[in-house]
Amino acid sequence: MLKEGELRIPFGCAISGIIDKKGKRFSGEEIIKSIALMHERSNGLGGGFAAYGIYPQYKKLYAFHIFYDNLSIKTQLEDFLTKHFEIESAGNIPTKSVPNIKAQPLIWRYFVYPRIYMSKEEVIDENEFTSRCVIKINKEYKGAYIFSSGKILGAFKAVDCAWKIPYKYSGLAGRSAPFYNA
Repeated sequence: MLKEGELRIPFGCAISGIIDKKGKRFSGEEIIKSIALMHERSNGLGGGFAAYGIYPQYKKLYAFHIFYDNLSIKTQLEDFLTKHFEIESAGNIPTKSVPNIKAQPLIWRYFVYPRIYMSKEEVIDENEFTSRCVIKINKEYKGAYIFSSGKILGAFKAVDCAWKIPYKYSGLAGRSAPFYNA
């Protein structure tokens, strides 16, 4: 039997979060310590963090953080995004190269608002519509992966296989809903 650390489990990635219950700002020192502790977790792929309140200028928009394998899939997915969302702003997420990450993905951030909130069967609210779009993208657009999709929050983690996690391990499995197919 393999021991902890001898086997990489792609869906065993680590994310850490921290919050001040009074809503006060604080340094990132504690979260950095937390990430450091997760560096050699069961899958050996390191850790990341989730942050809330980081995009106050876009507080009514969804922040999509997306890994792309290449420019071709980025172009395909941007066609879908443009059809279903108003894109207020888009750009790459600044990163620092790390020698251990060999196949670094293209990492982009979009601030979006849904254009339509309908499925063929019903009118749905913007949160449900957005969730269904994220599920559709992560399931059907091979080579693209939305790893964070909330309002005024974001998850940050860069490892060389995180965007290739199988759909059933993405945290969205078991969710079946009709999707508006325009």
